[in-house]
Amino acid sequence: MIIKNCKIIFKDGIKNGSILIKDGKISKINPKKYDDEIIDAKGLYLSPGFIDVHIHGAGGYDTMDGTSYSINTISKVIMKHGTTSFLPTTMTMSIGDINKTLRVIKSVKEEGSLGANVLGAHLEGPFINLDAVGAQNFKYILKPSIEEYKKMVDGCEDVVTSITLAPEVKGANELIEYISKKGVICSVGHTKATYEDIIKSIKYGVSHSTHLYNAMSGFNHREPGVVGAIFDSDIKTEIICDGIHVSYPALRIAFKIKSTDNVLLVSDAMRACCMEDGKYELGNQDVYVKSGVARLENGALAGSVLTLDKAIKNVHEHCNIPLHEVVKMATYNPAKHCKVDTHKGLIKEGYDADLVLFDENINIKRVFINGEEKFKK
Repeated sequence: MIIKNCKIIFKDGIKNGSILIKDGKISKINPKKYDDEIIDAKGLYLSPGFIDVHIHGAGGYDTMDGTSYSINTISKVIMKHGTTSFLPTTMTMSIGDINKTLRVIKSVKEEGSLGANVLGAHLEGPFINLDAVGAQNFKYILKPSIEEYKKMVDGCEDVVTSITLAPEVKGANELIEYISKKGVICSVGHTKATYEDIIKSIKYGVSHSTHLYNAMSGFNHREPGVVGAIFDSDIKTEIICDGIHVSYPALRIAFKIKSTDNVLLVSDAMRACCMEDGKYELGNQDVYVKSGVARLENGALAGSVLTLDKAIKNVHEHCNIPLHEVVKMATYNPAKHCKVDTHKGLIKEGYDADLVLFDENINIKRVFINGEEKFKK
């Protein structure tokens, strides 16, 4: 298959060209001769497929439903918005429920999904701070414990890519050291840590931070807090760019300080994503979605209904960042996070043909996963 007449989004810029796809891989960029099926992109942008490392649900289904049907439905819904790989994200629930869900995620990853690829799992909780619970269910918060972690991931430890936890809670740093040595990314989130707590936790293995600015202590000139430590260190961060969780001026500040090399765009979407306004559920709690904003009954934000195509559009329009750099934050950076950057996240010869064609307004037109066209609008 040949995709020609496209604006190819590379990591360092955008160039007109064509690509040859064979056996699910990008075989050649700008091939001189070809006799394959030809797709004329007619000037559309060609991007690596988006990768979402923090997403709970979409299309009326949630990761914590604990069924392969739910995971597959989510994968099909987000695929239509350009996401070709993702980390189904758990909630702070019982150890048994989390383990059940992890086993399902492991199964779908191994068998292959019906839409976007499942790369692993992101555990959000249960080792978080009660005072920064956000939309997590406080009933299931646990004190950090290696033994509890072992129970939670029993039989499926290899599917865990990342975990969000609060490093200031007693026992957290010991758990961070244990988990990080196994190759799992430890991310600070739902935390009331001080600047000093975060800097200390980095020495134990923290390398990431969850939904920057949200559910963490903010920046103050005398108490820099979690945000200050993120800005003053080399750890990566992720941001929900829906214009609701973080204002655009705060986004621009974050990008200037961290640079686009150290930020990932995430959706943090819940089951109401791509659905109508109404009443939904998240972590055994009622969620009310009105005008595209998801909140608990107490008013707390409860995830989002964001998709990554919209996140890219928001950042490009409001943050004065070149399109190829915005796309990098939704493709290459998360590929590195998931340790798949040797074959995903770039348009490069030999890489998986997970590709998206979109117009100048980031409207998704066609999606390819492993070289197979999965969506056409």
